[in-house]
Amino acid sequence: MTGSADSGVLVSVPPGLRAQFFPDPSGLLALGRVRLLDDHAGLADALPGTGVLVTSWGVPPLTADLLDRAPGLRLVAHTGATVKPFVTDELWSRGVQVTQAGAGMARSVAEVALAFTLALLHQVHRFDHALRGGLPWQAAERAPARHEILGCPIGVIGASRTGRAYIDLVRALGADVRIADPYHEDAIPLDDLLATSRIVAVHAPSLPETRHLLGERELALMPDGAGLVNTARSWLVDERALLAELRSGRIDAAMDVYDEEPLPAGHPFRSLPNALLTPHQAAGTVECRRRQGDVVVSEIARFAAGLPLEHAVTPALLDRMG
Repeated sequence: MTGSADSGVLVSVPPGLRAQFFPDPSGLLALGRVRLLDDHAGLADALPGTGVLVTSWGVPPLTADLLDRAPGLRLVAHTGATVKPFVTDELWSRGVQVTQAGAGMARSVAEVALAFTLALLHQVHRFDHALRGGLPWQAAERAPARHEILGCPIGVIGASRTGRAYIDLVRALGADVRIADPYHEDAIPLDDLLATSRIVAVHAPSLPETRHLLGERELALMPDGAGLVNTARSWLVDERALLAELRSGRIDAAMDVYDEEPLPAGHPFRSLPNALLTPHQAAGTVECRRRQGDVVVSEIARFAAGLPLEHAVTPALLDRMG
């Protein structure tokens, strides 16, 4: 690898995930001397001789003690999106570059958010709960008013990569989109968005200032019969306040993320007829995993050729990332 005597590529990705990210390993193996690590627990012993480190979820923080074992490390390429759990100031001080594959996840998460949106509009979740719960047909077919997405007022909180992908999808189906994002030129105030949207989709990053961005006051602004879609982070929504609203039956919600994961078997969300739940799997498509692997391989190839990274993470960007 350019600029490093220690030129090996260490792939610290468990075998199951590795097979999803790199189903055709030829692209990865073409990068040079590649070593595969099946368990993050062995990272410290595997680091010597590493110039490029490929990481996945659960990798430990890259502290000075670990980095001392890889003096030639020049690039960390993450197969996921957020790198906050393991990136340290020590990386920057040693001149190590960081990149991530979040761009590969945007489409799949946006599609799940779209599926959630359509399900809430058409009350699919309530019908499913009723039929599976053994209600008589006449009782099961009763549901709140249903709506089409054509002309539907949809509010998007956060024009992130995934937020923009979701906006493209719902606009293509004719939705009337409004956006709340401090960095978007056409943004409207959050309160206005909440009060005027039939569906509110959350796509903001997890930052100190976005903690419980939607609390009791904000959720109360949503119109009766509105729906909340959260495929981002539970950090953004006060779960207690949301649970109270759902128990009242006033709004509906579709969620892929929770304060406690795995979601406990007895959690009240599980029994609510107006809640649609998935187990934090919005980015888990075959195509998404392959895109993530392709991004990592491409970024390593660009690094080796001395080209700028396309998905570089810098200290300034890290402050705004989820």
